[in-house]
Amino acid sequence: MIMTPNIIKVRKIIAHVRKSGKKIGFVPTMGALHSGHLSLVRAAKKECDFCAVSIFINPTQFGPREDYRKYPRTFKRDQQLLKKEKIDVIFHPSVNNMYLSRFSTYVEEKYLSRVLCGKSRPGHFMGVCTVVTKLFNIIQPDIAYFGQKDYQQAQIIKRMVRDLNFPVEIKVLPIIREKSGLALSSRNTYLDNQKRTEAASIYSALRLAKKLIKDGERNPRRVINKIKSCIFLQRRAKVEYIKIVNADNLRDVRKIKGTILVAMAVYFGKTRLIDNIVVRV
Repeated sequence: MIMTPNIIKVRKIIAHVRKSGKKIGFVPTMGALHSGHLSLVRAAKKECDFCAVSIFINPTQFGPREDYRKYPRTFKRDQQLLKKEKIDVIFHPSVNNMYLSRFSTYVEEKYLSRVLCGKSRPGHFMGVCTVVTKLFNIIQPDIAYFGQKDYQQAQIIKRMVRDLNFPVEIKVLPIIREKSGLALSSRNTYLDNQKRTEAASIYSALRLAKKLIKDGERNPRRVINKIKSCIFLQRRAKVEYIKIVNADNLRDVRKIKGTILVAMAVYFGKTRLIDNIVVRV
């Protein structure tokens, strides 16, 4: 396993791999790895000849009042986990390497990014698109792997890849959950035991939404009102949004039909958690 923060070096490694005709799989991360990340790594290892993982906490996707400075940084542990998975290269650039002095070029998707998390986190997805564009340019993967927990992010990246003609396939893998149903997230480390227990109500609410829809409910407002009760039972919970949207364009639906996404963002204390479930009717 090779580790490097150097853009020129990792490009040379990738150029050599590509010259040999190998398929390159790529998993971009911000570190603080958990089983969700490792499921992506294992898929890349299985489906590709060469597996690259980036670890970079991207400052441009954090708002001024968000948790960039306290975001968990566990590089030594991450390195050990990836070594066990026998990946080929860890790319861990510095902020100064990724964003040169007087950096002024950004990539912005202007449709899918305006709803859901994009409404409360202005500039977030522009930061995501910019760093993913840079990483794709550096790594030049054949396949890049993302998790469904960040469903909106994955849809935006798919749209960006389509619109900008990137020669990369985007694969989105299922959410990995704790036994309680809580979706794995690096931010779960912020939760104390009580908040972690209460946060499991998010998945309970999503499962209730799925059951209501499968049982025939087609009014999105009724579903949302019923599942809010699951969340509001938890005194530490503060709902940012609960939405039922078209799974492709992320717009609100008047009637539940086809493939829809039930998505929510909920605060437990100061910790913002997102989760979702896809339902086909």
